[in-house]
Amino acid sequence: MLALRLTRTAHLAVHLRRLLVAVASAGTGFLLLCALGHALSHPDAPGASALRLAWCAAPLTAAVHLAVAVARTDPGTRPRSGLSAIGLGPGRLMAVSATTTALSAALGSVAALLAFLYLRGSLTGRPPSGRVAADALAVGQSLPAPAVLTLLVLAPALASAAVAHTLRPRDPRPAATPAPRGYGRFGAYGWGKARETFGAYGRYGARTAAAVPADSRAAEAAQVGAGGALQTQASNTHPSAPADVATQTLDAAPPPPADTTPDTPTPRPQNTTALPWGIAILTAGLTVETYTGNAAGAPTPGTAPSAGVLIGWALTALGLALAGPGLTHLCGRLLQAARPGALRLLAGRVLMEESQRVGRPLGVVAAVAAAAYVTTTVYDGDGPAFGPLSTLGALLVAGCTVATLLTAAVEARHARADTTDALLRLGAPPATLRAAAAVRAAVLLALFGPLVLIVAVLAALPLDH
Repeated sequence: MLALRLTRTAHLAVHLRRLLVAVASAGTGFLLLCALGHALSHPDAPGASALRLAWCAAPLTAAVHLAVAVARTDPGTRPRSGLSAIGLGPGRLMAVSATTTALSAALGSVAALLAFLYLRGSLTGRPPSGRVAADALAVGQSLPAPAVLTLLVLAPALASAAVAHTLRPRDPRPAATPAPRGYGRFGAYGWGKARETFGAYGRYGARTAAAVPADSRAAEAAQVGAGGALQTQASNTHPSAPADVATQTLDAAPPPPADTTPDTPTPRPQNTTALPWGIAILTAGLTVETYTGNAAGAPTPGTAPSAGVLIGWALTALGLALAGPGLTHLCGRLLQAARPGALRLLAGRVLMEESQRVGRPLGVVAAVAAAAYVTTTVYDGDGPAFGPLSTLGALLVAGCTVATLLTAAVEARHARADTTDALLRLGAPPATLRAAAAVRAAVLLALFGPLVLIVAVLAALPLDH
């Protein structure tokens, strides 16, 4: 019930994003049902039917990826201060988000079933026209209910499971226990002690002053006034500057009560160690595709590439997705090289901060663009292998990946909203922020554009001979 209420009271933009999840689930479910219909119509060709079902993994993965991105940007399931007191902790909000995703995907699966039954004539009583429709819809044959139910539940189940895994509550890393006080030669047991930061002396003096009773401080002041300059110098060896006085005042004040539920999500750690793995998997995918392409030759129009080519493309896409955050982080570092100004420094810092959030969808979009180039190069405009079904699958994959990238960009914009407001309050002109966004887009295009072209040319070489 809570998931339904949050779904009903959401904003229009949230409803549109959930509608995109439903449309992606509907298209994926329809392709899965068409693969089932082809298997029923051609019982003597199980290999071709299995290959059709395997090619449905691409739109299914793209739909699940979109569902996770939409769930991350849902404001109704974002942790806020005070929600744990009424039983809406991170675990409960994760369950609500997974349920909302399952409802949206289930709505799309129902729409896919209705469209499939309508096209095959089960609802209107009129048989469809066309050989392709008759082969894919299994006209005149009864549909096995367990198989239909399994295929339709696949997208909602995978999407909700992926959302639950992504938004699962993570326990904070336990703080390191302080090491015992060092003793012995060079403090042999004191290496784990934390280093003092800048201004620690002033804060120590403030805490000492706050810990001393008021009567003792008054007595010390009286002694300083009667004893002369020597006692004053001894009691205040390091006089504080006006800024240090403000720091001491802030440190001496009692801290506000902390809430265990954070208002904003914890920022992601900047981890670029996946870049070598992404490059290695990308190389492996191109190698597999080259080997299988040289062995099988170029596919003729009207036939699908082999399973080896599918595995090679999958590895290539996975490699680009893993390398995307590291490449985005590299773009941010390159922007800040060679004495950067305020514009390049701001753009580079934002790219480095948002590399994990935007880099992976950007890598997936690059993989889809490379696959589109390979498809148009190999088939030379003769059309996809499976006609309208292949066109539907390509549109689903491309639409889901672009929508995921735009959703991740919206999430990144919301995450740095406080920083943007602070810059505007400090007097930064809005034109500078827009120019920084243009610089970020230009540098990403300058890096990922040639990369997509190189990967696409290398992937098309073994298939175009």
